[in-house]
Amino acid sequence: MANLEDFERLGVFYLGREYDLAEAKPGGPKSGGAKSAGASSARAESARRLLLYDSKDLLTHAVCVGMTGSGKTGLCVALLEEAAIDGVPCLVIDPKGDLSNLLLTFPALSGEEFLPWVDPDEARKKGLSPEAYAAEQAELWRRGLADWGQDGERIRRLREAAEFAVYTPGSSAGLPVSILRSFAAPPREILNDDELLHERIATTVSGLLGLLGVAADPLQSREHILLSSILNLTWRQGLDLDLAGLIEAVQAPGMQRIGVLDIEAFYPAKDRFELAMKLNNLLAAPAMQAWLEGPPLDIGRLLYTPQGRARVSIFSLAHLDDTRRMFFVSLLLLEVLGWVRSQPGTTSLRAVLYMDEIFGYLPPVANPPSKAPLLTLLKQARAFGLGVVLATQNPVDLDYKGLSNTGTWFIGRLQTERDKERVLDGLEGAGASAGGRFDRRGMSQILAGLGKRVFLMNNVHEDQPVIFESRWALSYLRGPLTREQIKTLMAPARPAASGAAAAVQRAATGGPATAHAAAAGESPPAGPSPMMRPHATVSSRGDRPPALPPGIPQFFLRPRSGSSEAAGPLYEPFCLALGKLYYLSAAAGLSAERPVAFLAEVSEPLARPDWDGARPVELAAADLETRPEPEALFGDLPPAMADPKSYPPWSREFRDWLYRTQVLGLLRSPSTGVLSAPGESERDFRLRLQQDARERRDQLVERIRQKYASRLASLEERVRKAAQSVDREKEQAKQQKIQTAISVGVTVLDAFMGRKTFGRSTIGRATTAARGVGRVGKQGQDVAMAKENLEALQARLAELQGQLEEETQAVLGAADPLSEILETIELRPKKTDIAVTVLALGWVPYRRDTLGGLTAAL
Repeated sequence: MANLEDFERLGVFYLGREYDLAEAKPGGPKSGGAKSAGASSARAESARRLLLYDSKDLLTHAVCVGMTGSGKTGLCVALLEEAAIDGVPCLVIDPKGDLSNLLLTFPALSGEEFLPWVDPDEARKKGLSPEAYAAEQAELWRRGLADWGQDGERIRRLREAAEFAVYTPGSSAGLPVSILRSFAAPPREILNDDELLHERIATTVSGLLGLLGVAADPLQSREHILLSSILNLTWRQGLDLDLAGLIEAVQAPGMQRIGVLDIEAFYPAKDRFELAMKLNNLLAAPAMQAWLEGPPLDIGRLLYTPQGRARVSIFSLAHLDDTRRMFFVSLLLLEVLGWVRSQPGTTSLRAVLYMDEIFGYLPPVANPPSKAPLLTLLKQARAFGLGVVLATQNPVDLDYKGLSNTGTWFIGRLQTERDKERVLDGLEGAGASAGGRFDRRGMSQILAGLGKRVFLMNNVHEDQPVIFESRWALSYLRGPLTREQIKTLMAPARPAASGAAAAVQRAATGGPATAHAAAAGESPPAGPSPMMRPHATVSSRGDRPPALPPGIPQFFLRPRSGSSEAAGPLYEPFCLALGKLYYLSAAAGLSAERPVAFLAEVSEPLARPDWDGARPVELAAADLETRPEPEALFGDLPPAMADPKSYPPWSREFRDWLYRTQVLGLLRSPSTGVLSAPGESERDFRLRLQQDARERRDQLVERIRQKYASRLASLEERVRKAAQSVDREKEQAKQQKIQTAISVGVTVLDAFMGRKTFGRSTIGRATTAARGVGRVGKQGQDVAMAKENLEALQARLAELQGQLEEETQAVLGAADPLSEILETIELRPKKTDIAVTVLALGWVPYRRDTLGGLTAAL
């Protein structure tokens, strides 16, 4: 008998003891491959015989293969028990319902503890009463544990080390779990990795379409491509989505094109509505409601309690059909992958993901939605501390190429030679990945001699394989539990979960104040006080707008008034009507267009909009959105508003109402004949007239200047030339005077010097001097004439400038628009001049005011 201290150490999993195939009894060769766990020489032999598996070796993942009756389930239960005792949390995917046995732990090992869980049919077969059979089972477990050095105290330690829970998605037997979170935006680590993001999108869409019964090829199916595009667009914006939001997005995808095709050409609205109806039927089906209850698939919370205690969360899926089982497993694996990517790297085991009966989820040829995330986890999870353990009895149907990333193989008795060959292929691939040698013939001989509860462990971290016998499980392995037994097991944990689910349900069906208060743990306000709908109630709310058939456009008005509330607004349904009124009047010289927007309440008794009570609103194109605000709630939609046939007659009624009521009153300026714009106030109109007057003044002044520009330019040019002529004549007169003075001086000098001969040259110079004197007189006359011409031109230029100034002042002296007495005229449009541009379902945002009432956020 082994001592507890031989195996009760952190970091090692006590899975069994070595086994001698030749002798068919416990024990092994002295040089066996199991790791020595004892330091004392007195216990060396006992410790050497124990199979103590290093927990960190599980970081390279493990696969357990064995036919029915090989003891595979007992070995895997023992591994999960060891992880829990070591404080390592586990996620357990249980397609058959066997792993709920992990909760059947009875420290006292008494018949009373076993009685509620024994199989009455087994008791009858043995001719025993249930009580006697329970006592027999208790004794069997006591002896079995004792043979393996265990007792009730170790069972108690297991129960204290971790919290165990059974979740039954889609059923109320165990704890409920909501799948809504699975459509929320993935962690930033995945969003930043295109490969992981596309893998998550493809898996989510494939699983969802599988649930709808649509066999979709990701590259060929319109449904798959559309839903993938919606998720890609939404998630890359960091926005969350749920099934209801996905239904809404299918009808209004928020994208104009898919590939190079227009969205309507690729997937017309009518066809998209059919897909939306399938999704809506799925969401509305009573059986689906159980999928929306309970806590979300938050891996962190599923692995640890709020106090930090390890959890073993078991997802029992035996009650689901294959399609729903695949859908949930795929979503869960995606959530695990997202959690893994958000963890820091480690070289120690952080958590265990175990999946029993992997058949169909990791096939060698097909690509079910579960395959891609499983392969990714096998490739990447080790760096983040997650060990993946897969178990199957059908090795032929496993993708061994993917399992080449698995470092530990637990191989039990196999059913066929084909199974053995496929296992050998997998072992050889794993050995090649680890760089080790593989003896295929020797391994084949070993596999042929394995018996019940005897396994071959091939661990790439060990020098050689080890044959061992699995230990006795601490849990009572009574087989799959019934629905009622699971309900009994989880009864103590159900009140808290039910309360949380009820709060979620109240939030979804109660008023906005009730829902927000429930989320915050507050009491709801006494009652609403809406601005636009004094008689509105706040009951029967939903967190998503209803799915609408094609032909009913809907818009969400953008909230304009802020709020200190952290929660989103409450949207109330109104008939949103937008139109354009054209006013044409030759007598008034009017051609005007007036846009109008009204919100009308649709009263259920009349099943039509109350146009007389319609409220005019100012709406810009940016105020009409195709998606609601985050965390919004929605009021009840009157049945008439969900019927596409209602809207055409409402459009005609709206046009008639506009004709009767929308008389256009305009202001007119008598001095200019300008009319005010539709809806323009007198103040704004006068300011516009003033601005128009300034513009007209500047235009008239410019015209006048252009009118005189050429004449002024011509005169200015002539004045410039006349001034130049005066200057030139003055210069010429000056030069002539100098030359004449020189000539006269030379002649006088010659005479003074007393030239002996008064020749012809002297007479010539005297004559020239006389002529110069005459020219000086003529130049003086030319200067005077040039001055007179300049003065005349300057006078004409001044006269022309005066005329320009006079005309300009006449323009500036026009009537002042601010003091002008305006006229009033009224116009009514013709019916043919009324256009209804939008008649739609309009969701008006409300927010809770300081008094607890509801106020329209417009």
